[in-house]
Amino acid sequence: MKLFLFIFLSIFSIQCSVQKNISSDTTGDFKRDTLTYFDQSRHRKIPVAIYKPANQANANKIPVIFSHGWGENKGGDYFIYSYLTEFLASKGYFVVSIQHELPTDEMLAMDGKLQVTRRPNWERGVQNILFVLNTMKKEFPDLTYSQLAVIGHSNGGDMTALFAHQYPALIHKVIALDNRRMTLPRTKSPEIYTLRSDDYPADEGVLPLEDEKEKYGMVVEFTTIHHSSMDNDVTPEERKYMTQKVLEYLEK
Repeated sequence: MKLFLFIFLSIFSIQCSVQKNISSDTTGDFKRDTLTYFDQSRHRKIPVAIYKPANQANANKIPVIFSHGWGENKGGDYFIYSYLTEFLASKGYFVVSIQHELPTDEMLAMDGKLQVTRRPNWERGVQNILFVLNTMKKEFPDLTYSQLAVIGHSNGGDMTALFAHQYPALIHKVIALDNRRMTLPRTKSPEIYTLRSDDYPADEGVLPLEDEKEKYGMVVEFTTIHHSSMDNDVTPEERKYMTQKVLEYLEK
């Protein structure tokens, strides 16, 4: 009886942590699946959208994990960057966009020293990224994880930067889209790239100085795009610039 109970609980535990298929869409260039993972250690649901090439002959097997900016806990924020995630999938990348916010989460801190008051939110995001990455390795073992790229915008960029501080050996490239609070790692590995908006400056120390950029090979490029327009609000011209720049960073 004890053996039977152990086996039953083990199977139940495994089933609680794997993905639940919600929906699936396919176009000529990419296929999208929306799933929900469950991190038992934190009793937390982690919705994700997975974008991959519709034509597997076009797949390069390079994984990309994307983290969205703050969406006031409304959910579904992984879709408002579809211009970028779908584009990357059409170019052969295996893209996973994480929905970091749940309606039951506390709201993002708006006062105090934000590097301190927002840290719990970023820490939770780091754990989401780590859990999703470990789950991907189990479910999609054929991907080239040595080439993993992590991309994030705004608050998601701060999560991504913190993830790079804490787990640098897991990442090949970091692409921060106008993160403003979390200091970018000063390192050659992982490689660091960032696109900046034209309307909101980063906090002091977030961006590398000129000698740091030269020393570590970090790429910092300023754009004429507004911070809040780096999602699907980008104009057609801005969309072309953003997608081509991100692709350029990934292919370097």
